Amino acid sequence: MGLSKKDILDIESLSVEEIELILDTAESLKEISTRPIKKVPTLRGKTIVNFFYEPSTRTRTSFEIAAKRLSADTVGISASASSIVKGETLVDTARNLEAMNPDAIVIRHKSAGAAHMLAGLVDASVINSGDGMHAHPTQALLDMMTVREKKGRLSALRVAIIGDIAHSRVARSNTLGFGKMGANVILAGPPTMIPRGIEALGAPFTYHVAEAIKDADVIIMLRIQKERQGGYLFPSEREYAQCYGLTTERIAGAKEDVLIMHPGPINRGVEIAPDVADGPYSVILDQVANGVAVRMAILYLLLGGPR
Repeated sequence: MGLSKKDILDIESLSVEEIELILDTAESLKEISTRPIKKVPTLRGKTIVNFFYEPSTRTRTSFEIAAKRLSADTVGISASASSIVKGETLVDTARNLEAMNPDAIVIRHKSAGAAHMLAGLVDASVINSGDGMHAHPTQALLDMMTVREKKGRLSALRVAIIGDIAHSRVARSNTLGFGKMGANVILAGPPTMIPRGIEALGAPFTYHVAEAIKDADVIIMLRIQKERQGGYLFPSEREYAQCYGLTTERIAGAKEDVLIMHPGPINRGVEIAPDVADGPYSVILDQVANGVAVRMAILYLLLGGPR
């Protein structure tokens, strides 16, 4: 069974059944990564373009690994090494890529809505790997896979998302994704990092970390998005760490089997203490491993059969 849609652009457009299909498929494909020869011929002959306007380590690498483990051909393009630096627009870039007839384009862009625009210009499947402060659907899916793998369910869990909510596409996608799957999401961060209109996400929010962490089953810490902030939103990193950083002492208010998550890259000692990031509650590296499986699943479901 494949997905009926051409593209994966955000969590909002995915139904509960489609999310479950992606997670179930990812679980079945994860085993491939443990084999001595980590490759199956499923997408042999398919071509996938990874087009990244912004820096990326985990997402870009895992998409490339996912494609190669399914035997697809991959082409990597970065903004600094493309005609964008010569003034070419995204529309013209899209038309030129379309002329080369790729099967899928994975795009990360600094502008919200870029993936949606690209999807309307090309016949290839478009996968949004992060557009501005809007959405990061594959991150939300791999986070949900990790929690379901560890907890056995997503419904009726208390999920605390803490940090730079205003500038985080991960916060938006996770709030919508976990909420859609029946979890109880609460958001927390400094007043300067809680955006106006946050009520539209359908989750309560607080300025107090202890309130968010209390009885939490899952804690997702967010990186401070310095590159998206127009000015200083807190006095210093030291004060941010004291007021909003996740420490062993703060974890004591959560459930005994709480999961600690972070989308990376981690600012150690700022949003999360090193002993917490590397501690027994951390599933951060599980998130990275599941990122490959989720992206394999999406490529397989989009390209592995007729729509």
